[in-house]
Amino acid sequence: MNENHKKILYHLIAVVVALTWGCTFVNSKILILHGMSPEEIFTVRFIIAYLCIWIFTPRRLFADNLRDEARMALLGITGGSLYFVAENTAIGISYVNNVSFIVCTAPLATTLLAIAIFRDVHATWKIITASILAVIGVGMVIFNGHFVLHLNPLGDALALCACLCWAVYSLLLRGVSKRYGAVFITRKVFFYGLLTMLPFFAVKPWTFPLAKFTDTAVWGNLLFLGLVASYICFLLWSWVTKKIGALKTTNYVYLNPISTVIVSAIFLDEPMKPMSFIGSLLILAGVFVANRQKNYS
Repeated sequence: MNENHKKILYHLIAVVVALTWGCTFVNSKILILHGMSPEEIFTVRFIIAYLCIWIFTPRRLFADNLRDEARMALLGITGGSLYFVAENTAIGISYVNNVSFIVCTAPLATTLLAIAIFRDVHATWKIITASILAVIGVGMVIFNGHFVLHLNPLGDALALCACLCWAVYSLLLRGVSKRYGAVFITRKVFFYGLLTMLPFFAVKPWTFPLAKFTDTAVWGNLLFLGLVASYICFLLWSWVTKKIGALKTTNYVYLNPISTVIVSAIFLDEPMKPMSFIGSLLILAGVFVANRQKNYS
């Protein structure tokens, strides 16, 4: 396989992972309807993922130095515990559309932070145009023709926190992926994500009955979230980030709403409208333009 074919493969993998993550909103909603809290869902899915990566992959324990180990802990917090708690708490106290829109602008936040921090990333008209197209498309897909923005300061602030968490996660991943393998990084994310989630249960204890784990809808959705959306997808995401760069990889997060709307229409009977199709095309155009930019990774 030549280099061009390899690059196409890397981008296709990033697309599949982003679309898979878009489906997880539906899986989580089904589990919440069955009585699980967002914190319980996150904990179980990361336990499944951590067990998988511990059993099937090499078991190097620590990074090369304390500074890198601290970076791994930050990856677990920003891409795991704090991100999920902020996002799901925001959904509980604010409007879902607001939260979805703010969180899905994470690639834009990542790009702005990268421009501010790194000398090798510059604002160009292509990046600006692509970001505008993608953000407009995300809004059209999420609001699905009913653009009514309700302000909830606390909820929207938490959604912004989740957005910034993913931006920081992406930029941290940009650095460590140059020195560590995808398997090691992913296992650290799962470990520190779980470790830093434990204090939340001191505030809000576990309430979901163990007997309900025998319910097909419960274990089936948890297995998908843990094995596919966490273990496989986080591993592939770390790998393609190493190959094509964090900024290009993160841009595919814009695709999340597309699969969310499609899967919601299939499993939750939530209708798609023409506005969603137009928005999807704008997202695809924005991602395509941004990822054709040279010296942008």
